[in-house]
Amino acid sequence: MADKILIIDDDDDLVMTMRLPLEAHGYQVFRAANREEGLQKVIEVKPDIILLDVMMDSMTSGFEVCRTIRNPDPASGYAAYRKIPIVMISAIHATASLRFASDKAQLPVDAFVEKPIEPEVLLSKVREHIGKHRP
Repeated sequence: MADKILIIDDDDDLVMTMRLPLEAHGYQVFRAANREEGLQKVIEVKPDIILLDVMMDSMTSGFEVCRTIRNPDPASGYAAYRKIPIVMISAIHATASLRFASDKAQLPVDAFVEKPIEPEVLLSKVREHIGKHRP
């Protein structure tokens, strides 16, 4: 069975540029366009990795998705998904003066990558992180 990738991003063109090389390499790709849909798809799809945008329906949607999934409360509705690798893919550094990096305390993602992302870099990041949450 193919590994499942969930892309949570509101940019149709960017999603397509990520979807094509991923599917060409045998991954099963799912998409959500905003925070609410993304959190719902995490439960429905049970992805092996999440590719997550920062800015969607709000400037902080991606951060909110991250914090919800990585909530340490054992009673959280997302406790079963807490260890799914998250690769944040964003152009926020180009569009805002804010600077972010992967930091487990502040930004609980496994990697942070700037948009636009080249297909080879995307595939490399997916291979590097996919399956890390499996026993």
